[in-house]
Formats: sequence, C-alpha cells, structure tokens
Amino acid sequence: MMLSNHLQNGIESDNLLWSRVPDSDDTSTDGVGLLSSPRDGGGGAVDSLDYEVIENYAYREEQAHRGKLYVGYYVAVKWFFSLLIGIGTGLAAVFINLSVENFAGWKFALTFAIIQKSYFAGFIVYLVINLVLVFSSAYIITQFAPAAAGSGIPEIKGYLNGIDIPGTLLFRTLIGKIFGSIGSVGGGLALGKEGPLVHTGACIASLLGQGGSTKYHLNSRWPQLFKSDRDRRDLVTCGCAAGVAAAFRAPVGGVLFALEEVTSWWRSQLMWRVFFTSAIVAVVVRTAMGWCKSGICGHFGGGGFIIWDVSDGQDDYYFKELLPMAVIGVIGGLLGALFNQLTYYMTSWRRNYLHKKGNRVKIYEACIISCLTSAISFGLPLLRKCSPCPETADSGIECPRPPGMYGNYVNFYCKTDNEYNDLATIFFNTQDDAIRNLFSAKTMREFSAQSLLTFLAMFYSLAVVTFGTAVPAGQFVPGIMIGSTYGRLVGMFVVRFYKKLNIEEGTYALLGAASFLGGSMRMTVSLCVIMVEITNNLKLLPLIMLVLLVSKAVGDAFNEGLYEVQARLKGIPLLESRPKYHMRQMIAKEACQSQKVISLPRVIRVADVASILRSNKHNGFPVIDHTRSGETLVIGIVLRSHLLVLLQSKVDFQHSPLPCDPIARPIRHRFSEFAKPVSSKGLCIEDIHLTSDDLEMYIDLAPFLNPSPYVVPEDMSLTKVYNLFRQLGLRHLFVVPRPSRVIGLITRKDLLIEENGESSAVELQQSTSVRGRYSETATRTDAARPLLDDLLG
Repeated sequence: MMLSNHLQNGIESDNLLWSRVPDSDDTSTDGVGLLSSPRDGGGGAVDSLDYEVIENYAYREEQAHRGKLYVGYYVAVKWFFSLLIGIGTGLAAVFINLSVENFAGWKFALTFAIIQKSYFAGFIVYLVINLVLVFSSAYIITQFAPAAAGSGIPEIKGYLNGIDIPGTLLFRTLIGKIFGSIGSVGGGLALGKEGPLVHTGACIASLLGQGGSTKYHLNSRWPQLFKSDRDRRDLVTCGCAAGVAAAFRAPVGGVLFALEEVTSWWRSQLMWRVFFTSAIVAVVVRTAMGWCKSGICGHFGGGGFIIWDVSDGQDDYYFKELLPMAVIGVIGGLLGALFNQLTYYMTSWRRNYLHKKGNRVKIYEACIISCLTSAISFGLPLLRKCSPCPETADSGIECPRPPGMYGNYVNFYCKTDNEYNDLATIFFNTQDDAIRNLFSAKTMREFSAQSLLTFLAMFYSLAVVTFGTAVPAGQFVPGIMIGSTYGRLVGMFVVRFYKKLNIEEGTYALLGAASFLGGSMRMTVSLCVIMVEITNNLKLLPLIMLVLLVSKAVGDAFNEGLYEVQARLKGIPLLESRPKYHMRQMIAKEACQSQKVISLPRVIRVADVASILRSNKHNGFPVIDHTRSGETLVIGIVLRSHLLVLLQSKVDFQHSPLPCDPIARPIRHRFSEFAKPVSSKGLCIEDIHLTSDDLEMYIDLAPFLNPSPYVVPEDMSLTKVYNLFRQLGLRHLFVVPRPSRVIGLITRKDLLIEENGESSAVELQQSTSVRGRYSETATRTDAARPLLDDLLG
C-alpha cells in the first residue's frame, strides 16, 4: 500500500519527457521512447546513453577525494589516448589501402597479361578474382560481424547523438570492417572505403577506452579509466575525425567533419584533442607513404591514398563561368537527392524482403552484383571504338598506357599501339586512378561525351544497387566519380561554348564531384575543406563553396541527407539539429501527457524494485519522499542500471524501512561500478538471483539517485525543450508544474567565481535580492554533509 500511494502521488507531481520519433511502428523499450529496431546481427534494440553526469552521493564522495594530481593525470591520459587513437587509425588505414592497392594491382596486371592472348580468358580471370574478394567480404560480414555492414556513419552519428546500438563498437566489428573493406573495394564494387574508415576509427577509440576486448581476452585493466558514456563519447569523436583524416589525408577536414556531421555536442577542449588526433594520423600516413616509395609495398605508394593534385590545372576563372558552375551545383543537388531516394527504396526493399531470407541470400546478392559489375566494367569498353593518341603531348603524358596502370590514355582492345580507349580509362581501372584521370589537366578531349554519359548512367546505377549490400560500403569515392563525370561533361560544353584555351575540363570535374557530395550528404564546410586538401588547389575554394551551397539548397528541397535517410531507415532515432516545425505550437506537457511515470519512494522494498524492473523497460525512475509536514517532494531520479547494480551486490540491503545516514553508513560502491559496458546490454533483471530473505529487505535510494536532474515547467515551448535536451545530451528531463516561488536568480556575475571561491571583480548592472544569501549559503556547503538534509530537514 505504501508503494502504491507513493506511485500515485508521484504521477501527479512530475512527468518525464519522452523523446519520440514520428512515423514509426516500432515499440518503445526505453524510458525516453527509443525505437526497438532489430538489427542485422546487432543483437537487440537500440538504447540511450547517459551523457549527463549523475551527481549522486557516490560521485560526490569520489570527487571529494580526488586532488589536483589526479586531475592532471586524468587529462594527461586523455591526451595519450588521443595519440594512440591517431596511431591506431593511421596504421589501420595504411593496412587497408596497402591491401586494396596490391589486390587491385595484381588483378589488373594478371588480367592484362592474359588478354594479350585472349580477351575472354582475361575476362574470366578478372571476374573470378573480383568474385572471390567480394565473397570473402560478404562471408565475413554475414558470419562474423553483421554490424560492420554499410558505411557505419549513421550508427556512429547515432552513438554521438546519444543512442547506443549493440554491436556497433565491438572488436569483431572492427575486424570485420577492416577485412570486409579490403574485399569489397578490392573486388571492384561501386563503393569506397572512406565511410568504413570513420567507423574503424570509432571502434579503435572505443576499444582503447574500455581497455580492449574482454570476450577475446585482449584487455588490460590499466586503460580502463574512462568508464562513463561521456568520456567514451569524446574518444569516439576523436576516432571519427581520425578516420576522415586517414581516408583523405585531410586532418583539418577530419576535425570539421566530426564537428559538422556526426557530433551533437562540442566544446573547445574536445576540439584540441580532435585536432591533435587528426594531426597524428596525418604524420603516420605520410610516414608510411614515404616508406613505401622505395617499392617495398608492391603496387602501393604512387597512388594509394586518394589525393588528386590539380594544382597545375586552371589557375583563373571568368565571371561568366559562374553560371555553368551554378548549373553544376543544381545538377549535383538533383542527382544527389535522387540518389538518396533510390538508395532508400532499395535498402528498404532489401531489409523488408530480400535479407529476411537469411545470410545465404545476402552472400548470393553480393556475388551477383560483383559479377554484374565485372561484366559491365570489362564488357562496355570492348564495345567502344578506340581513339588515336594526341599528336602533340604538351602535358607530357604518355599515350597509350596498359590498363590498370597509373595514368591516362589506356590501351584496351585497340587495333594499333597508337590508340587508347577512353571508356576503359575510367571504367577498367581502380576508382582512385579513374578519378585522377577525370581530374587531370591538359588532357583536353581525352574523353568523349558519349563515353562520359555511358559511364555516368552505368556507374550511377551500380552505386544505387550496390549500396546496402552486406559488405562495408562508403559513398565518398563513388560520389566523387559520379560528380566528376557530369562535371567534366559540363566542362566540355564550356570549353566549346566560350572557346577559351585556359579553361580546363578537369576543374569542372572537381566542382562536379563537390556538387554531388553536397547534394547527397548535405555537408558544406567540412566537405569544402576536404576537397581543397585532397586537390591541393586553394584557388578553387570560392568555386567549391558556390557549388556546395547551391547543391545543398537544391537537395534540401527534396529530402534529407544520405546519412539521415539511412539512419531513419535503420530505426535510429536521431535528434536533428533543428526541431520539427509543428513543435512550435506544442508545450512540454503535451509531449508526455500520454505516458505513465513510475515513481519510487526513497526507501523501497527489494521485492518492489524487482517487480517494477520486471514489469517495464523504463530506464529512469523519479524518487519521491515526504517532508515533515507531509508534502510530497521529488528528490531526484535513479537509473535502472544503478538499481540493477544494487540488487546484484546486495551490500546496501537493510532490514529497517527508515532512511539511513550516509555518514554513519559509508558508500560501498565506486562510481565506476555503475557504468554500463560499452556496446553491451549490461546487467538484466533476469540475471540477478534474489532469495526470499533478500526480497523482504529494503534499500535506501538517496545515496544513489541524481538529486539535481534537469527540470522544465510544463508549459515551456517544446522547441526550447528539444534544444535543451539535445544540446546537453540528456537522457531524461523532468516536466513539472509551475513552481510557486523563486528562491534565487542566477546571473552572469554569479558564475564568474575564482578558484578561491570569491566572486570575480567583473561588475554587472543587474543584481538580485538573494545574492547575499546565496553567497553565505555557498560558503557553508560541505561535501561530507548528508545529501538530503536541506530537502528533508
């Protein structure tokens, strides 16, 4: 009866804000209404992360015993981990690129040697090699690491947004991502390795933060300093930036990518560490590239990491060129939005029909797409007539060259040695070298409009079909290839229309690449810097900015960005940067009035705790008590994970139903014991065995609850509630009735406090009548005082 009375009183006094995702048929499994979305091998539903600091008594006791020496050690370890993340991600990127380049080099070298005698035999060898590589990738993903499929960026974006998806940051996911990327990219599929590298960096950061993998006995206790989700979030952010920096050799672009695209929360201290991590990645990658220049790395060295130097291209532009450049932006926005919509339909069909038939069907699908890609990339150039090499070679580029080799003018199925196949130059080649050929300067009329249109239509279709298969797949490089193709087409038209000799088709190819990425991914600042860093041409910065702004504006008129679309399809409930328009007409009470809040009394019977945890899936429970006058008082919130730890340890059980004194009964738990293992379910109520004697005992929740949760009035605008919830990275937010009185008013001056406890000398005009009383109260605050004296006294 006492429990039921407490529950009824608590329901009327407070409500929890439940964040919802509209247009979803999934059921809620979390106290904040997260989607229950079955993952392909993820092994369960998504869950929220506790980015808020739980300032319970255990936390305050732990902080009170930590001096400046520990704080310095803590900061130093963070910087050391940033160094390790940079080194680890850089080495992983070197290994992936080294493997991909050598597999591709051996494949093209063997194929070219065979086609000297028989083109049919060469095609069979080419197809079989690609098929084996793609099969190995699909087999690794389906049988070993299902969470490694796709780019991984929507999952990492969800993690940094406050969503924990099981399996995303595990050791097996890291291994599957690395070796799966080698097979899928080396197998010639229309996808890239840049998105998977972002996921790889995030996995490395997470594994370092938790001290390795316990399941595979690759763990150490020393690094296990970062137990909270808040600290892990910072490490994963560093890993994301490191992945982009390793993929593009663009350290500044990596920092901006983490800031613009994946994070929901940022601060200056984190910016420094992210920048440091990206710089370390650049050093590691460049060191490896220099080491491989001697030829000891096989085919890797000259190309490898995608960086296309166009500094010798067009050095100036005319005002009348801005119109065709804006047209490129419009085309990029239209094709990018269409790409997002088509991939959404394809991925939705796969998840709802094809992939439900089992892992074997996923492998069959990847192999069929591999055969189709090999047939198109090998067969279409055979249907194209060769063109004679240019008579004058002002650019100094050799013509022709054998297929699969670095350079332009590839000789493929040509009758004479003085001819080249322009379609084979971009189709029967690695993606990095094909982009380098499209970006190349001083190669006027190397590609015909017919060949570019053919390549654009076929590769665009292949990219749509391939995206969503059970292999690691990035969309950066395929997007660059698609954009650079139609960009070069526009460049050919501009050259013929304006008849200016100093206009380079390769410049328009670069702008086309930027426009398609902007129209599909909807990035601006980070993508602009990445494009400048990988092309080594700062003069084109204003033009890249122009096409990005145009393409993003056009794409936003049709649908969301690629990662947002994929996150919605996968059931990842992202809180976007802007609230929905209809939220302006709503208040906080309207968002949560249909939800039933389960409150707990301060001292509760163990049997009641176990019953509540079994009967619902809420992750946060308001804790209420009564003052001596009988008034109901909300004293804080206790998390489900904390209750499970208390039930499992049993050391805090008591026979008396009366509150305990925290001083007379010190805390027996370290704050880190309440942390949930990364990417894992943690404790479950079904795993805890309680005897009949245990069920009759009591727990005083006061030392373990968070006494200072964030609270909003019931009539606050839902847009303000949304911004507060997202920007602070909250998991729960109390909605309460209008307070009856104000005990103080915090102004800027009250927050300008020096280390000695005195207020800053900065004077503001505004003052409050309670400031003096506040100062006196602050001086009397003592960490050893019982937590709830002021509330219940």
